Amino acid sequence: MEPLEDPGTFGLSPAKGRLRGQVGWGLVLLLSVLAYGSHAPVISLCKVGGRVPFSSSSVVVLVELVKLTVSSVLFLARDRGSSVSRDAISAWAALPFAVPASLYAVNNNLVVHMQHHMDPVTFQVLSNLKIAATAAFYSLLLRQWLPARKWLALCLLMAAGICHTGAMRGQAGEREPMTHDRMYITLQGAIAIAAYCSISGLSAVYTEWALKSQPLPLNLQNLFLYMFGVAVNLVVHTASSPTTSFFQGYSVWVAVIVGSQALNGLLMSVIMKYNNSMTRLFVISCSMLVNAVLSIFLFNLQLTPLFFVAVGLICLAIHLYYQVR
Repeated sequence: MEPLEDPGTFGLSPAKGRLRGQVGWGLVLLLSVLAYGSHAPVISLCKVGGRVPFSSSSVVVLVELVKLTVSSVLFLARDRGSSVSRDAISAWAALPFAVPASLYAVNNNLVVHMQHHMDPVTFQVLSNLKIAATAAFYSLLLRQWLPARKWLALCLLMAAGICHTGAMRGQAGEREPMTHDRMYITLQGAIAIAAYCSISGLSAVYTEWALKSQPLPLNLQNLFLYMFGVAVNLVVHTASSPTTSFFQGYSVWVAVIVGSQALNGLLMSVIMKYNNSMTRLFVISCSMLVNAVLSIFLFNLQLTPLFFVAVGLICLAIHLYYQVR
């Protein structure tokens, strides 16, 4: 992975803390992979009778609220006294973050909508197209042109995602009844998945641009982003579940989901601020391995050859993308 551009982010002197800064950067990546990869298995632990008993939109609101709270505390503790921070709190500085907050809210609802127009396996396979969408927006909007070697690495990541889906398919069927015994997708589903992948790529690249375009502390930028996130998702939840109790169906596992996803969001902001959207894609791909390992221990998943193919493809993709020439 590329080195962190600002070792001082972790409270280290650039001159004295280079090695410790690299360790800190590695810890950020590792924790992000663990948080992202644990999401699906923990959701499975929450299910009652094969169904999620709580409102997913309410969980998103809580995740955004936790991220907003943590960002506010960190800003008040670390950045409030800086001259940059005193002059930076304005509507014009905050407004750009309304865009990614809205895009993320749209995609959260698209995921729910798409379940009615395709089977889960088709969704998992086609959702890998967000890798290509992110790379395309990264090149077009940020003018970061990728060489053929890196495009090949991203294609390998997409292939790894497809192999991972194939490896997990049969095991998922043993744990939960399948609504359909074949892969299918409707026209509405095809349009929705195209929109989902495009919005995913656009929101990631736009967030990177917004974080890097302003010389503001990351905690202040996160405060702006999650403030809009809470507002937008609260409106979405109220509109989609007007009669449902906010905390209906909650359990200890829901608290784990909220905490892990809040941590993941905060770590992703560090990655986007001090590295780039491409590293985010590799974090997401590596998280598939965590997903599989947790499924082995929690659901007695039996690994298939396709899983090891996926591992090999991810390793090869990392080597190709980050090799120094």
